[in-house]
Amino acid sequence: MTDDRTRLHGPEFAADPQTVYRRLRRAGPTAPVEIAPDVPATLVLGYAEALQVLRDAANFPKDPRTWQRTVAQGCPVLPLMTYRPNCMFTDGATHARLRGAVTDALARVDTRELRTHLEETGDALIDRFAPDGEADLVEQYARVLPLLMVTRICGAPPVISEKIVSGALALFDGVDGGRGIGTAVAELVAAKRNRPGPDVVSWLLAHQAGLTDDEAVHQIALLCSAGSEPLQNLIANTLRLLLVDERFAGDLSGGSLPVADALDEVLWSDPPIANFGTVFPPREVQVGGNPVPADQPLLISFAGANTDPAVDSGGRVGNRAHVAFGAGRHACPSPAQRIARMTGTAAVERVLDRLPDLEPAVPSEALEWKSGPFHRSLASLPVRFPPPPRQIRPWLGSPAPVVRREPDTYRPGGRWAAFSRWLRGG
Repeated sequence: MTDDRTRLHGPEFAADPQTVYRRLRRAGPTAPVEIAPDVPATLVLGYAEALQVLRDAANFPKDPRTWQRTVAQGCPVLPLMTYRPNCMFTDGATHARLRGAVTDALARVDTRELRTHLEETGDALIDRFAPDGEADLVEQYARVLPLLMVTRICGAPPVISEKIVSGALALFDGVDGGRGIGTAVAELVAAKRNRPGPDVVSWLLAHQAGLTDDEAVHQIALLCSAGSEPLQNLIANTLRLLLVDERFAGDLSGGSLPVADALDEVLWSDPPIANFGTVFPPREVQVGGNPVPADQPLLISFAGANTDPAVDSGGRVGNRAHVAFGAGRHACPSPAQRIARMTGTAAVERVLDRLPDLEPAVPSEALEWKSGPFHRSLASLPVRFPPPPRQIRPWLGSPAPVVRREPDTYRPGGRWAAFSRWLRGG
């Protein structure tokens, strides 16, 4: 790989990506980058150029199959970039049919009922660490709650929910290339085909688009993936902002918490998916006056485009013109955006309502960010707080259980053992 490509993998980029984006912009709205060892790509940093690419499906198709044949099987970015027949990697009539079915199914979700479920589930997760007076809000809260939300709207029974949670986390950890979540979702689709219910999977299978079981599996797996690390990052990054940013932290103890404003700020300046929206132009094209090679990944820097000086006026409160959810035909569907925002808001508010004297356990500069080109993801978010009084949960009819974190609960291969028992009611 030539030396003029900036590496988007490794701890240096993860620690301070905005400094990298500012440096790259000096050469224009696009830049040559490396997304994994010896894997070149082009990064779009300009807001106008990002919209150009995202809205032009004819010149910037989503199908990666020509490119992926040139990449070694062990490449760490392949699990998230390999072609699958879902609405993310397809264009034209196929994309419209699949996306329409997903959008219509998600539009039927009762967000009021879902918010109640999120609050109750958030309370149950908080109850497990609240007596300790300290927690890692990534590992013990933000990493699990969004996936429980997704399995809820999909109508997954506890045993399959456990498999989906483990499979989605393995996919983003680069462990099994998505095989685990695919197997778990296939089991769920088969169950819903035999016994449908009032849930997203059943609505998808009954949709007039006539999805096959295999097509349904891929759409639901995509939904579960979108409900794992991206939503985890939205929750964790918003909590971090509220704890360490002086524009928001002062309101924590005052009771007037601007959670919605903080969420918008994160979507602008620290979006959970920093660089993705990948397209693969079949011929050399010009973007922002710079050539982009054929059959090579062209990534949208959502974080870079949102902070483009051409559009970054600083007045972000109430402004949702960011591209954190994409744009054009492949933008995150409106019902999914609504569910994501509601999930993020409810998750953050539960923590702050239950633990009003929450404070960071380490300085902001000591927080570690996960390496990788795509996601803006905290490795952990350690906090401390006065242990609250035990509460009677009306849906449990008994005091919230005191369950302390065991040393082996979160080790690879066994970290979800205690959580799995709880999910099944044990």
